[in-house]
Amino acid sequence: MRIGIASPVVTRVPGAHSSWETTAGIEELARIAEAADRLGFHHLTCSEHVAVPEEIAEQRGATYWDPLATFGYLAARTQQIRLATQVLVLGYHHPLEIAKRYGTLDQVSGGRLVLGLGVGSLEEEFDLLGAEFAARGARADEAISALRGSLSRRVPSHHGEFYDYDGFVVEPHAKQERVPMWIGGRTLRSLRRATTYGDGWVPFGLSLDQLHDLLGKVELPDGFDVVLSAGRQLDPIGDPDRAERALTGLRAAGATIAGAAIAADSVEHYCDQLAALAVIGDKVGE
Repeated sequence: MRIGIASPVVTRVPGAHSSWETTAGIEELARIAEAADRLGFHHLTCSEHVAVPEEIAEQRGATYWDPLATFGYLAARTQQIRLATQVLVLGYHHPLEIAKRYGTLDQVSGGRLVLGLGVGSLEEEFDLLGAEFAARGARADEAISALRGSLSRRVPSHHGEFYDYDGFVVEPHAKQERVPMWIGGRTLRSLRRATTYGDGWVPFGLSLDQLHDLLGKVELPDGFDVVLSAGRQLDPIGDPDRAERALTGLRAAGATIAGAAIAADSVEHYCDQLAALAVIGDKVGE
């Protein structure tokens, strides 16, 4: 089981981030990315919201860095670690817009893009952007199918109900022959969407028992990733036993990749925590 890092700074959900992140910027994040890269962690994350209504921001948070700009910078500061959008909202974009913008990121990063994709749930944001909310599930299914056939092609084509294109050049396009696509969600439908169109599933808000039950209902393709969150922030130095139990529990639940949020009181402390987590991760993987 590999371990990825839920990037600090870029997303600030109330009660789920450390106080130092409030004033931190790209240089602090880059130092953490470099440490995670050096220590061999699998990926960094960055989520997407364009604008969050004020009343909803009290629960979801208001800070969401743009993943394309963020990862473009981090790509230049790292060598191996993957860059995972977790997640892009499919209904906000035309598939070729994603293919061009994130295909360019894949080229810039040397083929390190992981495209995490979701259907979306914030109706007010859909309305703000002029995106259709009611049919977002069906539209997302087709968008994923279109992306699968478009990301790594110079002249992609797709003919469907919502998207229809052919004869257009997309250059640059993704460096990877098959860009990994992780599908977010918390339902059986999202899991089936992931196994049908994607390369992994990124559930949220489910207990380990619920995850085990859902995973038992679907035959997973070979090489399919189950990306499970370790939950609340881990403290590998202060409470290594809980960190080890969390990772062991995820592996037992079927995770091939664990996503870890880290408790820290400074950038330096965060990097020390990463080093301690790497040691624990090696132990769990033995």
